[in-house]
Amino acid sequence: MKPLNVFPYDANFNFMRLRWVSLSIALLMMLVAIGAIAGKGFNFALDFTGGTVTELRFERPVAVDDVRDRLERAGYGGAQVQTFGSGTELLVRLRPATAEDGAPAAATGAAQVGETGIGDETAADIQRALVIEGNPVTVLRSEYVGPQIGEELAINGIWALIFVVVGFLIYISLRFEKKFAIAAVLTTLFDVMAVSGWFALSGHEFDLTVLAGILSVMGFSINDTIVVFDRIRENFRALRTDPLTVLNRSINQTLSRTVITSFVALLTMLALYFYGGGSLTGMAEAMLIGVVIGTLSSIFVAAPLLTFGPLSVTKQDLMPKARDEAELARRP
Repeated sequence: MKPLNVFPYDANFNFMRLRWVSLSIALLMMLVAIGAIAGKGFNFALDFTGGTVTELRFERPVAVDDVRDRLERAGYGGAQVQTFGSGTELLVRLRPATAEDGAPAAATGAAQVGETGIGDETAADIQRALVIEGNPVTVLRSEYVGPQIGEELAINGIWALIFVVVGFLIYISLRFEKKFAIAAVLTTLFDVMAVSGWFALSGHEFDLTVLAGILSVMGFSINDTIVVFDRIRENFRALRTDPLTVLNRSINQTLSRTVITSFVALLTMLALYFYGGGSLTGMAEAMLIGVVIGTLSSIFVAAPLLTFGPLSVTKQDLMPKARDEAELARRP
C-alpha cells in the first residue's frame, strides 16, 4: 500500500501543538450551531410539517424544472417535484397553503374544509397550472399528510439519533476504553451539530433525506475516529515515550488512509449532489459537509480530547488486562 500513500508513513506533523486552537474552534462552531438551531430553527420540509402529495402522469416526459417553475408562478413556491417510473410520472409535494403564502384562493379555501378537501382542491389547482399543449396531465392520486404524522417522524428521527449515539458509546467502551468512548461520542456529536447548524444557518430545507445524511455522517465519523484510536492504542503499548508523541505519531501514521478514504467518499457525494436530482440534494449536501468536518475532527478534535482533564489517556489505561494476557498466552 506504500505507493498509495499521500503522506510518508513516518511523517511528523505536530498536530498536538495546535490542540488548544483546534478545540477552541470546535467549541466556537458548536456554540454557533446550537445558537442557530435554537434561534432560527430548521426550515422543515413537508416530511415534518405536513401537506399534500399529488401523483401525476403525463403522456410524454416533462422537465422537472419546468414543472417547478409553473407551480411557483401559480403560487406554490417551494414545491418538491421528483420523477419516478418511466419519467412521465411526477410526485409533487406541497406544504399546507395559507393566504399569507400567496397561494391560490381555491387552495386557501380548501384548508378550511378538512383533509379530503385539501387534497382534491390542490390536485385540481396543480392540474390547471400544469396544462402543457400537446402533453395532457392526469392526476393519479392526491393525499393529505397531516402535521401529526410529521411530528411522529421528527420524534422517530430524534430516537434514531439517540439510539446510534448510545450504540457507539457501548461498542467503543467494550472495544477500547471508556475515555476513548467518551471522546469518540463527543467528536461525533460535534460533527452532527456542525452539519445541523449549517442547515439552520442557511435555511436549506430539512427533510428525511437530510436526516439520513446526518446519520450516515455519524457512521463515517465514528469509523474514521476508531481507526485513529486503534493506532493510538497500539502505539501506547509499543512505544516508550510521552502521550503527546504517541498521539502525534498515530495521527501521522493513519493520515494517508484518512485522506484517501475521505477523498473517495467526497467524490461519491459530489456525484450524488450534481447528478442525483433535487430529491437527493439535501442528503448529498449533508454528507458533503459531514465528510469534510468528520475528517478534520478525527484529526483535530478526537485525539486532542485525550489530552485534557479526566479524558487524559496514559499507558496504564491501555495496557492489556491480566485476563487478556492469559488469553493471549493460550493462543498458538
